[in-house]
Amino acid sequence: MIRRFKLVFGALAILLPVMASSPAFAVNPDEMLSNPVLEERAREISKELRCLVCQNQSIDDSDAELARDLRVLVRERLIAGDDNEEVIDYIVARYGDYVLLNPPLKPETYILWASPVVLVLLAMLAVFAFYRRKKRDGSTASASLSKDEQARLDELLGTSKDIGKSE
Repeated sequence: MIRRFKLVFGALAILLPVMASSPAFAVNPDEMLSNPVLEERAREISKELRCLVCQNQSIDDSDAELARDLRVLVRERLIAGDDNEEVIDYIVARYGDYVLLNPPLKPETYILWASPVVLVLLAMLAVFAFYRRKKRDGSTASASLSKDEQARLDELLGTSKDIGKSE
């Protein structure tokens, strides 16, 4: 038991730092800008943009080829003199609001914002219906025994109506 614990703990001790540092390797050194101010702006913008290949991961954290292309595009736009909003607007114009990790609240994105609430309400309704049906079905279960079955059950359980009466 202790040996297994040590093995699991050792594996976690090795894997956790590797897994935690993997996003740090997403931006390749050849992508980085020589100007640290521009590089910091590029990283900020990249953290706001969704990788279109990965599930809910920013292009800053993603190793996907498309994320790399988007990171390069962000840096090219910054070198061209665009400010942060212009870079984001440029990419949104090409890929749509889906590319934003935090999409704006507007008619086209209402379903994105409303779906979590609707799903929670549907789950609550399903749980309520389940327990209501279970309660209703549970109360009729004992009524479904015939008199013979009930007598046999009482006999087996020792709960005959004769208990407590003197013989």
